[in-house]
Amino acid sequence: MNWKPTLLVCAGLLLGSVVTSRAETKTMQDSKNATETATLGGGCFWCTEALFQMLPGVKSVSSGYAGGTTENPTYKEVCTGRTGHAEVIQIQYDPKEVSYEKILETFWEAHDPTTLNRQGADSGTQYRSIILYNSEAQKVAAEKSKAEAQQHFNKPIVTEIVPLKHFYKAEGYHQDYYRSNPDQPYCRVVIQPKVEKFEKKLQNHH
Repeated sequence: MNWKPTLLVCAGLLLGSVVTSRAETKTMQDSKNATETATLGGGCFWCTEALFQMLPGVKSVSSGYAGGTTENPTYKEVCTGRTGHAEVIQIQYDPKEVSYEKILETFWEAHDPTTLNRQGADSGTQYRSIILYNSEAQKVAAEKSKAEAQQHFNKPIVTEIVPLKHFYKAEGYHQDYYRSNPDQPYCRVVIQPKVEKFEKKLQNHH
């Protein structure tokens, strides 16, 4: 195989560009992988969003719908209970600052996982307690965490642990709801006491 020098040079340049692009791709992937995702439902997403926004290591929280069958559901449709979806939050967190286990620990404290399809006055399958895992490691961690949490409850935990098939982000007005609507009656009566209680708990841990 008598390749001409020019061909060798071209091949070398081509190989160099492939190596460079792979290195760049890896760097891009690493930066994307700086955060991980957790998807949970524990009643009204306005409440859970407000609490998890306070947890150190959490970078963002989005309210949405998951666990059902209807594609691109609206809030009105989810409220009928016929879509199969639950109100959930999707959390982007830095695993170097907070672990998935810590997020689950907070999840058990943030709601009552022993009430079936209900949180306080909010009732319906859309308010069910649910953990949607996106990897086998999350599934194992969720099941272990559930077993450990059960020791702190007198009634059986009814939380579903299921694979995440699709997360549908809720309408814009649901995002950052408590921070945007602190004077709304539901926020004052239901969410504010939970936020204040969680705030004290975080302060005691520091």
